[in-house]
Amino acid sequence: MDAQNDRKLSAEGLAAAASAATKKGSAPPVHLWNPPFCGDLDMRIARDGTWFYLGSPIGREPLVRLFSSILKREGDRYFLVTPVEKVGITVEDLPLHAIDVENAGQGEAQILTLHTKTGDTVCIGPDHPIRIAFQPETGEPAPSVLVRGTADGALWARIDRKTFFRLVDFGCHAPHQGDSWFGLWSSGQFFPVMRSAELA
Repeated sequence: MDAQNDRKLSAEGLAAAASAATKKGSAPPVHLWNPPFCGDLDMRIARDGTWFYLGSPIGREPLVRLFSSILKREGDRYFLVTPVEKVGITVEDLPLHAIDVENAGQGEAQILTLHTKTGDTVCIGPDHPIRIAFQPETGEPAPSVLVRGTADGALWARIDRKTFFRLVDFGCHAPHQGDSWFGLWSSGQFFPVMRSAELA
């Protein structure tokens, strides 16, 4: 299939092939698929998490979730894969977006669960750490959480502003690296955000 010359067929073919290769109720085994590269598809994930195809937003949520489930990262590039084909797509920031959080427990026993726009659910912890970068221009936090994959294949979700503010509400001060830090406990691990003195 020529992804460049017949993009519509490519998108439909990807969806059909992914559905056919996935057992009902389970995630596609993307890590087992290593098909040949078929070219780039005119598909883009915008900075706010909206998926576009041929310049228009994809309005069907189940289709977006399906495409999200066959997303694969290799180095700095992102692809949609099935057992028989791999096409490149454009990602403006991070490919996934966390839009809600749930809290259970308190203190070191606290568990924070994040939900993404495309249906992923992850508990912040050793397997799903969060990281906080700060934008150099504004100093605003740019938090993210590891959703799936490792190393060069890791898929991270941008934590949206309202969800990050809710996470901050569950934060506390704790010793870290010989100093006092403000951060988050989840699944028995402390995730530092900033030094207590800087927050003050």
